[in-house]
Amino acid sequence: MNRRTTSLAAATVLLAALLAAPQALADNLPGPSAGQLNAAQGAARSAQAQVDAVETQLLAARATEQAMNVRVESAVEAYNGAVLAQQRAAEQATATAAAAAHADAAEAAAREAVGELAAQQYRAGGPLQLAGFAGLLSARNPRAAALAAQAEEGAAQDAGDALRQAAASAAQAARADAAAQRANVAAAAATAEVTTARTAAQQQLTAQQAQVAALDAQHTALLTGLAEAQRVALQLEEAHAQALAAEAARLAALAKQQPPAPPVPTPGDTRGVLSFARAALGLPYVWGGAGPQDYDCSGLTMRAWQRAGVQLPHYAADQYAQSHPVTYRQLQPGDLVFWSHDGSPQGIYHVALYTGDDTVIEAPRTGDVVKTASLWIMGTPDFYARP
Repeated sequence: MNRRTTSLAAATVLLAALLAAPQALADNLPGPSAGQLNAAQGAARSAQAQVDAVETQLLAARATEQAMNVRVESAVEAYNGAVLAQQRAAEQATATAAAAAHADAAEAAAREAVGELAAQQYRAGGPLQLAGFAGLLSARNPRAAALAAQAEEGAAQDAGDALRQAAASAAQAARADAAAQRANVAAAAATAEVTTARTAAQQQLTAQQAQVAALDAQHTALLTGLAEAQRVALQLEEAHAQALAAEAARLAALAKQQPPAPPVPTPGDTRGVLSFARAALGLPYVWGGAGPQDYDCSGLTMRAWQRAGVQLPHYAADQYAQSHPVTYRQLQPGDLVFWSHDGSPQGIYHVALYTGDDTVIEAPRTGDVVKTASLWIMGTPDFYARP
C-alpha cells in the first residue's frame, strides 16, 4: 500500500502501461486529464514554495524582533538608571548648596565677631592681635556672640583660629557645591541622551512588530491557499487515479495482475466517538496521556473509539495497521487520519479524528490543547483508515 489509498496502489501498477499509450488516450480518460492534474499539482507546489519563503522571512523577522526587545529593555533600564542618578545628583546639589550657604554664614559671623573684638580691644587700649579683623562683618548672630565672648575672655588666638577655620570650611563647601552642581548638569544631560535612545529603540521595535504582524497575516493567508491547493490536487489525483483504474479494468491482460481491493467497512455508529472527542476539547496535550485530564494524539483516538466498543492500541502506527484503509473520498466522520515522516505506515507519527467538512479533532503537541483543526493543517495526510 502506498501513501494515498488502496485504489491508488492498484492504479500505480498499471500506470506505466497506460502512460505508454498515446497521450491523447490518457487525456481522453473520464475525469480530470493529466494536464489538469499536473496544473493542480504545480499550483500546490507553488503555494508550498510561497509558504516556505514567507516562513523564512517570518522567522528572521521574529528573531530581529526578539533582539530589538532586548535592546528596548536595555534602553529602558539605562533610562531608569539615568533618572535615578539625576535624582541623586539633584539631591546632592541641593544639600551642598545648603551646606555652602551655612558655611558662608558661619564665616561671616566669625568675621563679625572677631572684628568687634578687635575694635573693643583697640578702644580699651588692649593688645592689638585682632585689630586687623575690625569692620569685616556687619551682622550679629549667636555665633558672633559666642566668638565675642571667647575673645573678651582673652582667647584672641582661639578666635583667630576659629575665623580661619570658618573661612576654610566656607571655601571647601563652595568647592563641593560647584562640583555637585556640575554633576547635576551632567546627570541631566545623560538622562536626556538615554531618553532619546530609549525612544528610538521603542520606535524601531514598533516598526519591527508591525512587519512581523504583516508577515504573519500573509503567512496565514498563504496557508489557507496552500490547504485549498492541496485539497484540489488531492481530489484530482484520486479522480485521475480512479479513471486510470477504470481504464485499466478494460484491459483484461493487465487487470489479471491486480489484487482485489480490500473491502471497506461501512461507517458504524460513531456518535459516541465524536461526542467523546468533542468533550475533550481544551484539555492539555501530554506525552503518553490517555485521559481523563490529558491526552496525546493516539491516546485521544484510542479512548474515543473505546466508546464504540473498538479496542485500539495506544500507538498511531498500530492503530492504522489494525484499521481498514479508505480513500479521501470515502472519509466519514469518526475515521482516522494519519501523517507519516517518510510516507510509509511505519513512519506514522500523528493521528487525528476526522469530523467531516475537511476538519479533524486532534491532540497536536506539547504546550497545546485538544482542538479542532483543518484536515490540511499539517499538509496532505498520508493515510486514512476506519477502525
